[in-house]
Amino acid sequence: MSRFQHLELDSSRPPGGKPDGGKSPPPSAKDENHDAAYWLKQADHNRCRGNFEDALREYSRAVEMDRALIPAWIGQVRMLISLSEFPEAELWARKALELFKNNPGLLAARAQALCRTGNLKDGQACCDASLHQPGQLAYPFVVRGDLMLARRDKESVDEYCFDKAVQMDPHWSVLVDIAEVYLYYERNAKALLRLQQAINKAPDQPYLWFLQAQCETEMGMQPAAIRSFKQCLDLDPKFPGAAELFNAAHQNGGSWLKRFLKR
Repeated sequence: MSRFQHLELDSSRPPGGKPDGGKSPPPSAKDENHDAAYWLKQADHNRCRGNFEDALREYSRAVEMDRALIPAWIGQVRMLISLSEFPEAELWARKALELFKNNPGLLAARAQALCRTGNLKDGQACCDASLHQPGQLAYPFVVRGDLMLARRDKESVDEYCFDKAVQMDPHWSVLVDIAEVYLYYERNAKALLRLQQAINKAPDQPYLWFLQAQCETEMGMQPAAIRSFKQCLDLDPKFPGAAELFNAAHQNGGSWLKRFLKR
């Protein structure tokens, strides 16, 4: 059962609250010392580390404190997508668009959520609307590439969209966004290429090495995967799941590890 199955359309309670209609637990005294900008920064940090649950809670906290903080609304929807809560992501994108009509980031987020639910027609319309708004962003082009992959269009089309996203914003996190889309569609070789580009920009980010190791595992590149897991652990010995997968790769072989990752 989805943890947001009983989500009520109560604009006073962002996702991450209790799904049974109860209220979110009150913030601690320590939490009350922080403002919305702090929680947004924490959420962005955890998103770039692959800690999507924590990022979702922190984006939600930022929205609670400042309902006009559009990046936090977008972040909530994107984390729901990353957690495979696609109907809930679409619902919250639609709710946010009632407050911030025609915002390109929210339109793109709703388009991606619709795409992941299989509603490619409405997803395409939302993505087109996003791209036609003033002030172009990288994310709508990432979503356009997502839609092209879902529609199984010519591969050069999705690559054009993703290359355009990188042109709009060359930050390594955009390359990770692209790699995660490729991973969703099991295009591991293309995901690996984008991750290698991201690592060239930010070799100190353990999440990049962790994702690279997963790609290498799926592609049967076990020695390379072991090296990538080790590099992840060298950067962060407590990175979630890395030690377990590193040991599994050594002890049980690549085929077992691939089955583990699919679970």
